[in-house]
This record gives sequence, C-alpha cells and structure tokens, in this order.
Amino acid sequence: MTAVEVAAEPVPAPGSMAGDPAGAVADGRPGWIARSVRAAGDLTMLLRPQQWTKNLLAVPLALLDAPAWTVATVGRVGWGVLLFTLASSLVYVVNDVADRHLDRGHPGKRSRPVASGRISPTLAWTIAAVLTGLLGTAVVVGPGIAWWPLAGYLVVNLAYSRWLKHVPLIDISVVAAGFVLRVLLGYAATGGPVSAWLLTTVFATCLLLILGKRRQELAVDGAAHRPALRGYNLGLADQLITVNATVAVLGFLLYLNSEAPVGAHRDALLLAAVPLTLFGISRYLQAVLVRRGGGDPVRTLLRDRLILTTAALLAMVVGAALFAVNYPSS
Repeated sequence: MTAVEVAAEPVPAPGSMAGDPAGAVADGRPGWIARSVRAAGDLTMLLRPQQWTKNLLAVPLALLDAPAWTVATVGRVGWGVLLFTLASSLVYVVNDVADRHLDRGHPGKRSRPVASGRISPTLAWTIAAVLTGLLGTAVVVGPGIAWWPLAGYLVVNLAYSRWLKHVPLIDISVVAAGFVLRVLLGYAATGGPVSAWLLTTVFATCLLLILGKRRQELAVDGAAHRPALRGYNLGLADQLITVNATVAVLGFLLYLNSEAPVGAHRDALLLAAVPLTLFGISRYLQAVLVRRGGGDPVRTLLRDRLILTTAALLAMVVGAALFAVNYPSS
C-alpha cells in the first residue's frame, strides 16, 4: 500500500467536477498530483523535520572540548547528527502511533497525520521499519563512532513510549536525558574529554524548555491529553522552572570558568558571557511566565529576535576564545 492510497480522499473543491475522468481539481492540477502532494506533506510532517534543529545544536556541542578542529573530526560529528536525525525521526513515528488515541483529544495534536487518520498505523510502522534499516546501515558504513549513546537513546525512548511518559517528573527527565545522550555521541565522535559541567548545563536547560512546554499545556489544555500532567500544577512548574534556570546558568558559567579549553582568555570570556547568559535565560523566562509562550520551545527560541541575537553573540564570544587558543598566531 502506497502513501497515496493511505492518504484521505480530498473533498472536491468548489468548481471541480466529480465526474471528470482526468480527476481535475479547481486549480487545474490532476487529482492524483494533489493527492500525491498531500501525501508527501503528511509523510514529511510525520518525520518532524522542524525538530531536527535539536540534533544540529546538541551533537556538535562536544566540539567545544575537541582536542583539535579538523575536517575529519567535524565530519564525524556531522555523521553523528545524521544518526540522531534518523533515530529521532524513528522515535517520533513510534510515539505518534502509540499516542494517536490521546492526540485525537488535543486541539493541536489531533491534526497530526496518524491521529487524524491521514496515515494509517500500518503505513507508519512500515516507515518506522524503513528508518530502522537506514539507521542500521548508517551505523555500519559510517566512521567508527561508539554507538552506545544512540542505542541508549532508542532504548530509553522505547521505555518512554511504553510507560515512562505517564510517570510525573520521570517523563521530563527521560526527554532531557535524550539530549545528554546526543552530546555524548558528539564526544564519542571527537574523542575529547567529557565535561561534567557542560552535560549538567545541557540537562538543566532541556528540563527548563520541557517544563515551559508542560506549563503551557497545563494552563491551556489541562491534563486530559497527557496523563503525567496530573502530577504537576502551575505552582510546581514555576518552582521547577526557577530551579533549572538557576542550575543551567551556574553550570554553564562553571564550565567556562573551569573546564572550557580557553586558556588565558578565561576571564575576558566570563566578563562577556555572564551578562549574555543571564539575559538570554531571563528573556526565555519572560516568554514563558509573562507572555505565556513555551508551548513549542523550538518555535519560541527561533522566533524571538532578542534570544537569537543573544545566542549569536554568546556563540561569537565563545568561538573567538576557542579560535584564539587553537590558532594563537592568526
């Protein structure tokens, strides 16, 4: 069965002729083309390409501690991004099939391809099998990267889909652990020493973003579509957001102060990084607590110009310090 056959039959557009043997629609395109376009859009939505940014940001963080920035090292990290992109898409497909009944009761998620019925569970499982084959092939033919973080990610997310997502506090911790595993695969690709403070920062930051999403869900939709939300309320979410924002800031600054390979530029880096880090976190808290955003963390971050500008300046400052250490004569 093809994706075109699974896709729901389109409602005839105004002005179209149901008996037209060519299947023409109002815009002049044959019906099979319109159905193919819709089917391709549903398949793309199922893989969640808008979420691939997470892999592009998390895996390369290990380059901060890489012994040397070589073409081979960057290539290995890029391959790690590809592996986690395939793995995360596989997880999204499995989750959509497992959650399709709950998603139908959510005002936003009910339009997802599986929940809406535009893609059948059978086709979704077929796509998951294809992704599994591609992931296995990429692991075998790619550079010799230790793949245990990838295996850990898949096992943890399988447990998450089955039951851990229904356990309050454990549910958010499992999702955040997935980002730590992404960074660990980056370390496996670079061969650099693992920084405990950087991993702490990643874990706390991810918890902060997830809690912002959970808070928005509580405020808007309640706990009906996500059973684990029964273990939260707005007061607890606000307290946990504050705690994790504090840990994220302290963890990152302690990383810069003690473990970042920036040599004699450490003091200057801290002078620039402290206000930028504090402002970036404060701006996100404002988006969540004042403007009631955070329901889609990726969209919240990428659509806020001040957050983007702050992140770009912080990346430039840290990058300049690392460049100065690695290429002192430049």
